[in-house]
Amino acid sequence: MPTFTAPDGTELAYHQRGEGAPLIVLPGGAMRASAYLGDLGGLTAHRRLVLLDLRGTGDSAVPADPATYRCDRQVDDVEALRAHLGLDRVDLLAHSAGGNLATLYAARRPERVSSLALIAATPWAVGLPVTVEDRLTAARLREDEPWFADAYPAFEAAWTGRGPFDDAMMPFFYGRWDDTAHAHMATEEEQVNEEASTVYGSAGAYDPPATRAALAELSAPVLVYAGELDTGPTPELARRAAGLFPDARFTVQPGGGHFPWLDDPEWFVRRVLDFLTGSR
Repeated sequence: MPTFTAPDGTELAYHQRGEGAPLIVLPGGAMRASAYLGDLGGLTAHRRLVLLDLRGTGDSAVPADPATYRCDRQVDDVEALRAHLGLDRVDLLAHSAGGNLATLYAARRPERVSSLALIAATPWAVGLPVTVEDRLTAARLREDEPWFADAYPAFEAAWTGRGPFDDAMMPFFYGRWDDTAHAHMATEEEQVNEEASTVYGSAGAYDPPATRAALAELSAPVLVYAGELDTGPTPELARRAAGLFPDARFTVQPGGGHFPWLDDPEWFVRRVLDFLTGSR
């Protein structure tokens, strides 16, 4: 397991899977170990994934200062990984909450980004939060699913502050609530650093006006990728986020949820690979 040292002295780990040109991958959660990303639906057959365990997650060390879990303060970790790999410019893919870290990196280090793929990325960093009504409206589109009657009350209670975030609501995060989704969900609790997750998007993490202004000058191509059934970001919110980039490609995976590579691996890999190939 390779490691490198962040500017503050924290030892960070990353995992390499597959062959080909490197693709740096940032996980979501927020602050979930990269293991849940697997091989991203088989993308490893085409690219060498460099999956970063963010500080305090997976095989990376816990930092001396918990305040460094804040999203904007981890931008230097991504830059340190780029330098460690000896890359002048990077292809960068990020999932969910990790999309904010990737977005801030692109805003701060645009000259280092060859391409940016934002997969089901929640666009907090650009001032586009997912509202409770967004989530509930999207969830109600699945009322014909056999599990809906049991899952929706838990989902509604969790997002309105009347109940916990628990397993009962999890079917809404997947386009297909099958054995693959069950197995994937079962790993979540052991992979997330809850303390770090709370700090990640805390006060001061984001400056949307400044970030939007910086992104308006970004020359690298950007893929904004949404799942049709995702409750956050919804396809409409992802479309609005795509409009903030000068060179954005927006796509919606039919039947995709928040982990689209699980719902239709072939569709996912084909679209992502088409983007990465076309951006080179």
